[in-house]
Amino acid sequence: MATIVGAVGTSHTPTIGFALDTQKQADPSWAPIFEGYEPVRQWLAEKKPDVLFFIYNDHLTSFFFDHYSHFALGVGDSYPVADEGGGPRKLPPVKGHPRLAQHIATGLVADEFDLSFFHGKGLDHGCFSPLSALWPHRPDWPGAIIPFQIGVLQVPGPTARRCYNLGKSLRKAIQSYPEDLKVAIVATGGLSHQVHGERAGFNNTEWDLEFLELLEKDPEKLTEITTAEYARRGGWEGTEVIMWLVMRGAMASHVKKLHQSYYLPSMTAIGTAIYEDEASEPTDETPEAYLERICRETKGIEDIEGTYPFTLDTSVRSYRLNRFLHKLINPKNRRKFLSDPETAFEKAKLTEKEREMVRTLDWRQMIHYGVNFFMLEKLGAVVGTSNLHIYAAMRGESLEEFQKTRNAKVLYSVAGQDEGKIDWDKANSR
Repeated sequence: MATIVGAVGTSHTPTIGFALDTQKQADPSWAPIFEGYEPVRQWLAEKKPDVLFFIYNDHLTSFFFDHYSHFALGVGDSYPVADEGGGPRKLPPVKGHPRLAQHIATGLVADEFDLSFFHGKGLDHGCFSPLSALWPHRPDWPGAIIPFQIGVLQVPGPTARRCYNLGKSLRKAIQSYPEDLKVAIVATGGLSHQVHGERAGFNNTEWDLEFLELLEKDPEKLTEITTAEYARRGGWEGTEVIMWLVMRGAMASHVKKLHQSYYLPSMTAIGTAIYEDEASEPTDETPEAYLERICRETKGIEDIEGTYPFTLDTSVRSYRLNRFLHKLINPKNRRKFLSDPETAFEKAKLTEKEREMVRTLDWRQMIHYGVNFFMLEKLGAVVGTSNLHIYAAMRGESLEEFQKTRNAKVLYSVAGQDEGKIDWDKANSR
């Protein structure tokens, strides 16, 4: 079974990554940052976790207000450094752990936490600024991460109590994972700071130290504090410290703090901390009972003939082809695909198998491969094929054979105004 070897709390200000990239280790103004991270680096080197469950918030880089979730779990197999405006930092992509991420997703959803899921997105300084300071990365990272993005930049947002309770659910999910993995929980954000408005530059060292003390000894008290009170004490952007409560909830009731550092060089108070469980605690469910409960909703679904549920595993495995087909909703991409499909395939780095399925419009094989039906529907609109033609092909029937099973012989698709995309309707009307 997977085990939680401990937890790390760390700020994620871009100051950290900047100091590392510009080699400020010997500069007296910057040196305390590196001194605070050295015990964390040593602890991680000693524990050798296979996976870091990495709690952070994106800064409107890969996640924007057109779709902004409270909790977004990374389920992909790799994460590059995001470009935040001046080019990405020179760091290698970090591997994900899709299998553990999918197991955690199943557990959290079963415990009534509504999640969104992502892959194919870059991670910004909320992740890579502290990660590059606490884990070696030349030539590559020593393990994988599961990024967990929390939407703290817009209200109403998740509460401190919600984060803490999610951490408790996270603990059960990780500890029930059947593979022998060592997992460390890393929470980022804070400490006190405000970077906007007339209050920009606000800090509160007294509150920061009180927060760290309560996090260790009385986290329940932190769950009673409102967002407004967190903002009053620690600055508006400093409210992100509630993300540390996910980490604390994933630990035992009693923890031992192995390390703590605090430094306020400029705009953001930078803190680090290491925690380990004081002792193991009994759980209210056996691993067997827990697994049966969280899998209850989908148990037996694989036995339904001719049915292919679009799972997180399917999403990761077939992401490249689904992404290619999804991009056809852009008129420019449609024109390029229709005029020169082979160049479009090459640009998308589709495999030969994926290319052949699209070339031949093998609708049934694409479903078996993991393409979501609504991507087939879009491809049908692009090439001028009705939904009914696709339905018939998936059943291995001709259109005429399939229509004999319908109450009315109608044809339709999602095609709009593009010329020639519903010519089958004219032929059907004759």
